[in-house]
Amino acid sequence: MSSKVEKRIVVDVPVSTAYNQWTQFEDFPRFMGGVESVTQLSDNRLKCVAHIAGVRRHWEATIVEQIPDRRIEWASTEGARNSGAVEFADAGGNKTQLSLTLEYQPEGMVEKVGDLLHVVARQAEHDLKQFKEFIEHEGHATGAWRESAPTSEPSPYNRYAHPFDQTGGLVDLEGESDGTADGEIHSAAERKGHKPHDGGAIPPLSGNLGDR
Repeated sequence: MSSKVEKRIVVDVPVSTAYNQWTQFEDFPRFMGGVESVTQLSDNRLKCVAHIAGVRRHWEATIVEQIPDRRIEWASTEGARNSGAVEFADAGGNKTQLSLTLEYQPEGMVEKVGDLLHVVARQAEHDLKQFKEFIEHEGHATGAWRESAPTSEPSPYNRYAHPFDQTGGLVDLEGESDGTADGEIHSAAERKGHKPHDGGAIPPLSGNLGDR
């Protein structure tokens, strides 16, 4: 059974400043008491080490959603099972409301759900207060990462969306067309030995018969 903790705090900096600082994951130990280290393995992968309820834990996490100035969400993929999200909202007067949600899975009989819930809730509240003190004292973020996540992967070649394919994908399956109408009818090997007849040119696909 998983447990969830939700905490909120208002910090006296603009949304962009609060968000930018939170994207500096490797700086978490500067204001998160239970976090020993965070190593950024890639744009959306983190390796974390922390002390939770007196026990040293480590895990790898993936940033599953990152919307600039709005939301960052993560989930563990290896090690201690946990996930979380932080949302940023304009509180007026250049202030920002942070809403932090943490969800975790207690491990073994040592961690009674109720006891661990209180420990994590207190730690989350403490960390938000530390973040508030840190960013208000600094007055600016130590860095920024403004890209959205997850990073989209290039889509695989879709032969049915090929702009010159007029046959519903029945030809040019390997993408060997030279961009002409003849290229959609004949293979590259066939075109190599093919000599067009004089006066028998096919009109452009975008043209009309009879146009001059």
